[in-house]
Amino acid sequence: MSRVRLAAIRNGRFKNGVCLSCIAGLLFSLVFLLWFGMNSDRDNVHPLLTQVIPAGHCTCQTSTTFNCSESLAALRSSQPTTLGSSTDWKFEFDRDKANVNLSPLQCKAAFPGLFEDPYRAAAFWEPRLGIHTEQLDRIELKNGMARAIIHHGELYIVAARAAQEDHRKKILAVLSSMHHALSATAVNGTLPSIEFIFSIEDRVDDVSGVGHPLWALARKASEQSIWLIPDFGFWAWDNAANAIGPYNQVVDRIQRQEVTVPWSSKLDKLVWRGKLSFAPKLRRNLLDIARGTTWGDVKEIVWSEKQNFISMDDHCKYKFIAHVEGRAYSSSLKYRQACRSVVVAHKLQFIQHHHYLLQSTGPYQNFVEVERDFSDLPEKMEHLLANEDFAERIANNNVKTFRERYLTKAAEACYWRELWASWAGVFNAVITDNFADRGLRFESFLLLESQKMMAYSHSNAHDV
Repeated sequence: MSRVRLAAIRNGRFKNGVCLSCIAGLLFSLVFLLWFGMNSDRDNVHPLLTQVIPAGHCTCQTSTTFNCSESLAALRSSQPTTLGSSTDWKFEFDRDKANVNLSPLQCKAAFPGLFEDPYRAAAFWEPRLGIHTEQLDRIELKNGMARAIIHHGELYIVAARAAQEDHRKKILAVLSSMHHALSATAVNGTLPSIEFIFSIEDRVDDVSGVGHPLWALARKASEQSIWLIPDFGFWAWDNAANAIGPYNQVVDRIQRQEVTVPWSSKLDKLVWRGKLSFAPKLRRNLLDIARGTTWGDVKEIVWSEKQNFISMDDHCKYKFIAHVEGRAYSSSLKYRQACRSVVVAHKLQFIQHHHYLLQSTGPYQNFVEVERDFSDLPEKMEHLLANEDFAERIANNNVKTFRERYLTKAAEACYWRELWASWAGVFNAVITDNFADRGLRFESFLLLESQKMMAYSHSNAHDV
């Protein structure tokens, strides 16, 4: 082979090597940029990169819309409910907000539309011959889950799994909420005996609960086997980064604040604070669209530095509050609904137990809905700012519907009892006097050391 030809071959190999190195470098750079855009919690990603970030968990082809206008219209009725005696009764917020002793008749009169999801779930399971103990046995108990029994009005813990303190606290909050509702049911008749499993994880598929009769905090419309329970934060939300406290305590603080900061004194801006990496494409779209506007106060939070942090109470100093889902549902919605402000939310993918009362149109409109990419947000904001009375009516409806009705302690207790009744209607198990012997009474469970509580099984109670 001639020297010229050999040199040409070597030169070609060198060029090919350079090309491959360039391609590898470009691919690495692209992967790094995508990773950076999805994981950064700072406002340091170019809008063009935001458009190519994969939607990930937040991708969806449909959103969930409810229409409970008839239920909300019933609340405006001045007609009291006849309780089977000469005494008529009507829900009054100041008097009844913390009354967990409402009768079933009072619950249904006070909170029409609140029990739609238990009714839906029962209708799903009834033609499938109900729910059997064997189906619960097939659910693998993973971290963030607990199995429990209600028998003769008492709560028993069969097993619990928690990966860390946050899990343990959330499980305890849900159990405490149930126990609180149970303690007030003596005047309301005999409670059904039931057994169930619940998860405090953000997503059903985090614990492989899809298709199983699982109780969860939120679900997608396609997850029809799931039974929704109230969020743990209604009892209390207390972690190192965000010590908020009991929900009704937050409401009390906001009510006192709004005496001195009425609607007319609130800021004409849309406020949002959040962790960008929880749903980077969704949340960065909001950040980019609100940037540079006269009405936008949208900023990221870096929790390690408390950068841009404002309290839940201070959100209520704004006329408009944005709500954005994260990798799943966002548990902060209930706090935003405690403000006499307009909640502006994109089309929601995840459903919580009270979402059936969300109304985006009509005389009972209680929030403003925008597209998931926020493309129509500027138009919606300009309309709200130009129509002060319209915006204030939505804010007032938000308070009347949620803060003063469906998110009260009374409503929560009513929901639990209706959930238990609906579950009992399709739960097929042989109930004996020793039905609860497989569990530890909740009061005793509370006294366990944290580590034993986080990996509790009553079958191994001799080790506790």
